[in-house]
Amino acid sequence: MDVREALSKSRSYRRFYQDAVISDSDLMTIADAARLSPSGRNIQALKFLISNNPELNGRIFPYLAWAGYLTDWNGPEERERPSAYIIQMLDKNITSNIMSEDCGITAQSMLLQATELGYGGCIIAAVRRKELHAVLELDDRYSIMNVIALGKPKETVIIEDMKDGEYRYWRDADGTHHVPKRSLDELVILKK
Repeated sequence: MDVREALSKSRSYRRFYQDAVISDSDLMTIADAARLSPSGRNIQALKFLISNNPELNGRIFPYLAWAGYLTDWNGPEERERPSAYIIQMLDKNITSNIMSEDCGITAQSMLLQATELGYGGCIIAAVRRKELHAVLELDDRYSIMNVIALGKPKETVIIEDMKDGEYRYWRDADGTHHVPKRSLDELVILKK
């Protein structure tokens, strides 16, 4: 799979085959993609809590918000929930001031690695961090940044051309998830 194909297949998946377990080995490979990623000042202050344990996953799930534009949907139902999570955490013993791009770079790297391995995921920033921190019994040195939900995708996501400036994703009657994208001509300012 080349980079362009991986980028096209790496979508925000929100429904999964919950019983399709992601092995410890695959999760470590996904986390290693974050380790290999660029880091502002090369400080590498992010740590990654990994779970493919159904009981722990069940404790993580209630503290996440899913798909803000789908106002009539409260998130994946039982049997469609992620089979794994990677929680991005700032290690405040290294720095209290993370370069904000580090979270995005490492998350994207992990999602691209997950795509290559046949999985899908979703970066979740809408997290009740304080409550999840307590549930996970984390040391105060860690600050939760994002949660990456992972699993075998149970939905189809289609990229389509944006029409009339409407950028909100949506689902059709069959449950296919549509993601409008601006045209390249609209994004690129070419100067000669």
